[in-house]
Amino acid sequence: MTEWLKQIQNEVIDFFFPQVCIGCGKVGGFICFDCSKKLSRLLPPLCKKCGRPESSGAYCNECWRNSNSLDTIRSVFIFEGVTRMAIHEFKYHNLRALSHCLSGFMAQYFRENQLVGDILLPVPLHDRRLKERGYNQSELLAREISKVIALPVKVNLVKRVKDNKPQARTVSVKERRINMLNAFVCTSSEVYGKDIVIIDDVCTSGATLESCAGALKAGGARNIVGFTLAREIFHGS
Repeated sequence: MTEWLKQIQNEVIDFFFPQVCIGCGKVGGFICFDCSKKLSRLLPPLCKKCGRPESSGAYCNECWRNSNSLDTIRSVFIFEGVTRMAIHEFKYHNLRALSHCLSGFMAQYFRENQLVGDILLPVPLHDRRLKERGYNQSELLAREISKVIALPVKVNLVKRVKDNKPQARTVSVKERRINMLNAFVCTSSEVYGKDIVIIDDVCTSGATLESCAGALKAGGARNIVGFTLAREIFHGS
């Protein structure tokens, strides 16, 4: 389809199905300019490894004590307010069109913070979950990010083999980690020696990213970054 036909198509869609700001209801975009300025960004100082707020800007106590497969985690926003509302609509209410808007924030962060990698890997859903939902929100984000930063998206490097309950239904970090234990297996030799950026929508405990990273490291991946749109912060913990 030529560019002018695409433009006409988009104008027709916008006329009959105008985008409405999730934050304030203003017509013109899913997150308007004013609301975008109010989004809570996850700013330094952060733990160098897990990406949680850390006043020293070095490693937090947990990362000093424990070793894991993820080399670092980075997130754009704190999981609250309009960001939480947008992800909920995107993930559970089939508002796939939000992928372009949300991925734009991620691509900008990727460039500004000089993240590096050879491959973008969206966290895979289990086959049953994918069939129920009809799409993988992490893959939609990854494919839109790829258009901006020119890194390839690979979806068949790992497979989700454990049909565990959703992480949102767990009640503690310990339960989340047990829930994700051995949830993924590496299915491709292509990961060997590669720097891989795992894409997901939200990081809460990091258990999903860590489980996925463990499978990649078992396959010989070199450096693994977990990169999410939002991070849930537990104040006082």
